[in-house]
Amino acid sequence: MKYILSGIATLLVSTSTMAQLTVMISGGFSGPYKQMLPQFEKMTGVTVTTLSGASQGSGPKTIKAQLDKGMNADVVILSREGLAELIAAGKIVPGTDVDLAFAPLGAAIPAGAIKPDISTVPAFKQALINIKSIVVPGSTSGIYLVNELFPSLGVNNQISVKVTERGSQATSILAAKEAGMAIQPTSELVNVTGINFIGRLPKELQLIQTFSAAIVTGSTESKTAQQLIGLLTSKQAQQAIQSSGMDLIQR
Repeated sequence: MKYILSGIATLLVSTSTMAQLTVMISGGFSGPYKQMLPQFEKMTGVTVTTLSGASQGSGPKTIKAQLDKGMNADVVILSREGLAELIAAGKIVPGTDVDLAFAPLGAAIPAGAIKPDISTVPAFKQALINIKSIVVPGSTSGIYLVNELFPSLGVNNQISVKVTERGSQATSILAAKEAGMAIQPTSELVNVTGINFIGRLPKELQLIQTFSAAIVTGSTESKTAQQLIGLLTSKQAQQAIQSSGMDLIQR
């Protein structure tokens, strides 16, 4: 009997360790996700593989581009704008999309640099002109900044804008002091070594991004995927969301 019980226990452990989930996530919700992932794996016994991709853009590393090329994923987490493109392309299981948190746009400067005033529209515009060298990610926030905000402020000819594929590349450039300011979702700027988050953009200029999760069409792990999304929308995730510079969604 002892050997039979031992065999059953081994089988259960083996079955648990075989459980796999693949998540493809953009930078905006990475902070809360990384904080909550160990709890999820411990709670479920599921091994999670995390892949990275931009919410939107024209490069090969966007989430959509990777899925189009046949990359397998069970769950995607990205901006609502990017998710809308995936839904339109039939990449998402209908009815599985859930909003996780809000991320307003913020600004950061290299560590040690003098903090500019960005509290009003005129102050923010002057800060851009004074600093001159701006870096932004090429995803949802960068599209808005380059195509809408900077032209509306009339600063296109007074600043130099570098666009990177990913938000993490933008903050790396900023930390290396190869740019004077980075503008992107607040969640990509707080708790980053080598830079100082200086605040949110004025509300008149804001793009409040909603970061969402959904199950990818063709996933064979829909039940486990629903468990992960459930945890990320639970009260247990609220502290992780707020500590990452994001705002809660009232449910």
